[in-house]
Amino acid sequence: MTLLPQLLVDALLLGGLYCLMAVGIALCFGVTRIINFAHGELIMFGAYGAYLLSLHFHLDPLLSLPLVAIIVALIGGLVFKLCVQRALDAPHVNQILLLFGVGLVLQNIAVLVFTGDERSVTTVYSQMSDQVAGVMVAYGRLIAFAVSIGLTIALILWLRLSDTGKAIQAVAQQRDAAKLVGINATAMYLLSFMISAALGSATGAAISFLLTITPFMGFHSLIKGFAIVVLGGLGSVGGTLIAAFVLAFVETAVSYYVPDGGGWAEGVALAVLLIVLLLRPRGILGQAVDN
Repeated sequence: MTLLPQLLVDALLLGGLYCLMAVGIALCFGVTRIINFAHGELIMFGAYGAYLLSLHFHLDPLLSLPLVAIIVALIGGLVFKLCVQRALDAPHVNQILLLFGVGLVLQNIAVLVFTGDERSVTTVYSQMSDQVAGVMVAYGRLIAFAVSIGLTIALILWLRLSDTGKAIQAVAQQRDAAKLVGINATAMYLLSFMISAALGSATGAAISFLLTITPFMGFHSLIKGFAIVVLGGLGSVGGTLIAAFVLAFVETAVSYYVPDGGGWAEGVALAVLLIVLLLRPRGILGQAVDN
């Protein structure tokens, strides 16, 4: 029990990062009904973008985040126009295979450009920590948490308050009815896919100073993000946020209390995904949209 305060703080900081990692997947599925299995590679591109800007221009990852998000959003838009738009009405199996293929292409492009060597971004705050009320707080994780929660709140407010956000919600709820009132559904699909890509790249930039960067990091991020989305309920942004903190708490608890827990914690996402699919396939708050 003496470890509980530290566990709660670590789980909270990790959960904030998981929110940003998964909310892009939830948004994309909620609008287009397609799970973007290339989302992990967009996270990886965001991490490499922050790394390159830090290496060549000595730009802090937090300052480079807007530029990285714009570039990866354009890449996401290109993927949508060339691939996803053609498969909007295709069977789900075709969509899954298509986006897995896109993810593999992006991954191999990264291997060709950057090789398989591990890279990292070093900042002043990434190695700093302080003790507050007996709990150790790492500045890097705290900053990544603040960025993640800030962007997640900004997305929710934009969806609820802006006209474009309301149009996206209308398309997500009923595409045909939205078309009848003059909403361009295809444009909303494209915008949602680009925003999802931007959020993924922001995740990559936020973890670039916390973890090593490799072309293969995307699959690991995708598994965690997908598990969170399924746990929260496909298409449910609110459920996704709750699920992110649930998964973070379970992973942190396993790493603290289970022998060799650091290794076991990596498999928690897969275990949670399996249990949810067996016991409550519609997730914590229920699936927000029907397939």
